[in-house]
Order: sequence, then structure tokens, then C-alpha cells
Amino acid sequence: MSVDLQTVKRVARLARIAVSEEDAERMTGELNAILGFVEQLNEVDVSGVGPMTSVTPMEMKKRQDVVTDGNKAADIVANAPATEENFFLVPKVVE
Repeated sequence: MSVDLQTVKRVARLARIAVSEEDAERMTGELNAILGFVEQLNEVDVSGVGPMTSVTPMEMKKRQDVVTDGNKAADIVANAPATEENFFLVPKVVE
């Protein structure tokens, strides 16, 4: 795939980016280089490679999926200026 000057200008307009004529010409070459690299990556056979979260093998930390109230209500409202029964108290703003 190749990007031409018109495509660069169209993408810049869609992204609402002001691009001068000389910048558009420079970006054409840069975008073509990026797309060429992506095409090289598409040639790599990754059929036997599983998804990874890191380049080094590691076990992901997991926790039990249980529903709790967090037991943190008092900590959450500790710095609030006014509270009542672990709820924030705010002034009335609608008459």
C-alpha cells in the first residue's frame, strides 16, 4: 500500500491538523515507510505464538472474583467536610 500527497492532506483534514505543503510531502515519505514496516511484520509467521502480556514469561497475578462492599466506606469519606452514615453531605443547590 502506498500513500500519496492527496491521502496525506485528506487525513490531515479529517484529523483537523493544519499541514503545510512541504510538511505534507515529508509526511508522505514517513507514512510510506511506516506502512512498509507494517507490511514486513505481516510476512512473519506467528501461527504457533500465543498472545503475550510481556516479553519475559510470567504468570499474571490473579485474585478471587468475589463481590464485596470493599469495607472502605469510612476511609473514603474520612476527608470529606460533612458526612452522615458514610454518605457525603452537600448543600442544596435546587429550590
